[in-house]
Amino acid sequence: MKAAYIENTGDPDVIRIAEIPPTSARAGEVRIRVQAVSVNPIDTYIRSGAVASEIKDQYIIGCDAAGIIESVGEGVQNFKTGDRVWCTNQGLQGRQGTSAELICVDEDWCYHLPEGVSFETAAACALVGMTAHLGLFREARLQAGETVLCIGGTGGVGSMVVQMAKGCGARVLATAGTEEKQRRLIDLGADVAINYNQTNIEDSVLQAAPKGVNIFWETRREPDFDQAIQLLTPRGRMVLMAGRDARPVFPVGPFYVKECSLHGFVMFKATPREMRTAAEEINRWMASGKLQPNISLQLPLNQAAEAHRQQEAATLRNEGNLGGKIVLTLTNEN
Repeated sequence: MKAAYIENTGDPDVIRIAEIPPTSARAGEVRIRVQAVSVNPIDTYIRSGAVASEIKDQYIIGCDAAGIIESVGEGVQNFKTGDRVWCTNQGLQGRQGTSAELICVDEDWCYHLPEGVSFETAAACALVGMTAHLGLFREARLQAGETVLCIGGTGGVGSMVVQMAKGCGARVLATAGTEEKQRRLIDLGADVAINYNQTNIEDSVLQAAPKGVNIFWETRREPDFDQAIQLLTPRGRMVLMAGRDARPVFPVGPFYVKECSLHGFVMFKATPREMRTAAEEINRWMASGKLQPNISLQLPLNQAAEAHRQQEAATLRNEGNLGGKIVLTLTNEN
C-alpha cells in the first residue's frame, strides 16, 4: 500500500511516500481503505520532533481519516465490512497514523459516517470538530443565549467553534485578519466579524457586547490574558488549546475578582466515551449541513510534505494564504 511516513523527525523533507506492507486488523480493530485525510498543526509538531512521540520504523503520519471498512478484527461489535467511517486520535502516543491507503484503527476511535457526507468533509471536521466540541461543552459548558468570542474564527478549530456555538443558540463574535476572512466568518454564522488589522478587538467586542462575553476562545500561540479577562463577564470562561511554549504574564487579581475560570485541554487525552459523545453530535450536524469544514487546500497524498510546509508557514510564522484546513485525497488504485 502507498503511505506517507517518517523514519526520523525533522523538516518536511523527512516525509517519504512509498509502498509498504499493509497490516491486518487485530482484535478490536477495523481496517479502513482511506479516501481522505486531513493535516493538523499537531501532525507537524510530531514530524518535527517539537512534540515527543514514539517514532517507529516507517511511522505513518496523520491523525484523521475517512474511508470504507475493508475488514474487521475479532470482537469488533459496532462495525462491519463496507461501512463508511471516519476516525481521529491516530498518529499519537505510538499509534500509527492515517496517511496511507489502508489503516488499522481501534474501533473505540472510529465513527460511522452519515450518508451524504463526503469523506473530505468528515476528515476535515474530525480532530478540529472534536476539539471544538470538547472545549465548548465539556469544558466551558456553553448554554444557549450566552455570548462567545472566538479569536481566529476561520481557522480549523475556530471555524468549528463558530458553527457549533451558533448551532446551540449562542451569540457569536469572532476575529479574522482580512476582509475576505471577515466575510467568511459571516458565512460560517458569526453574528459579529471583527477584522483585527482594521479595528481594535477590545473596542469592537465591547461595542457589540457591552457586558462582555461568557466564553473567550483563544487560538493564538501567545494568549493575551489581559485582553481576555477585560472582555469576560463575571464567571466567564476562557478556553486554551494552543500556545505550548507561551509564558505570558497573568493578571491574577482581575481574574479571581471576576470569578473567571481557565480551561486548558488537549483533544487526544479525552476518553473514548467523551469522544464518542462528541462524534454523535458532530455526525448530526454534518448530516444536516449545519457543520461544514473550512477547507482551504486539497492535495494528493504524494504532496504530504508540501501540505506540512504550508501548515507550518501558517501556524508558526503566520505566512502564506492558508485560511483553513488542508485535506489530502487518496485514489486507492490497486
